[in-house]
Amino acid sequence: MRNILKQNATLRRAIYWARMQRASSQSDEGSIIEALASRAPRTFIEFGFHPIEFNCLPLVKADGWQGVLIDGNANQVADAACLLPKSILALQRFITLENIGFIKELFPELGVLSIDVDGNDYWFLESVIDTRPTVICIEYNSSFGLEPVTIPYHAEFDRHKYHPRGWYHGASITAIASLCAKHGYGLAAVSSGGMNAIFTQTGTLDPTKEWRSNSFRERHSGMTHDEQWASVKSMPLVYV
Repeated sequence: MRNILKQNATLRRAIYWARMQRASSQSDEGSIIEALASRAPRTFIEFGFHPIEFNCLPLVKADGWQGVLIDGNANQVADAACLLPKSILALQRFITLENIGFIKELFPELGVLSIDVDGNDYWFLESVIDTRPTVICIEYNSSFGLEPVTIPYHAEFDRHKYHPRGWYHGASITAIASLCAKHGYGLAAVSSGGMNAIFTQTGTLDPTKEWRSNSFRERHSGMTHDEQWASVKSMPLVYV
């Protein structure tokens, strides 16, 4: 079935359209972002997305929002361009530190920045945090626990080439919180599924207390957080 959908864009988009009527983000990220961005500039940028499951989807469904979705997958970008309103621009780009600069030129004021690329998330946030978004939503790697670590930057990073289960990617919640704090942002919320951390300039939560393990990862792997950390802790890590 997956191969059929991959090859048949018309059928795939019909199914996506039906699912989109009740679609949202992976967990409760969307509703958290929507609440925190209620007084923000009505613009968003999200890179790393699925056409009917991404963090800023509730903003697409709200009035007056403009957004840019970026992903390296050509089918996902084409599907999003077909299914989403004209106020949402879908771009096919494989983001690297060498080409990320264009993001700073997309909007004069940015309401929401969402990053979920399962790889260089920390380095990308460090590069564009000076766009001063009102809300930052970024995936953290719960397998790293509270160690203040991120993977080293690799322009062509693919997590499945480095770890058999794809658990070596991104950065820990404490590493991301430290970076955000340097730029005046504090932790405002953590998604219930233990996947995304949301930061604002008024956030005051302690990441060491708000950390949650990735419930999807635990459920589908049958492995605890400690077992996950044991499988990645000897791999190259940058302490920040």
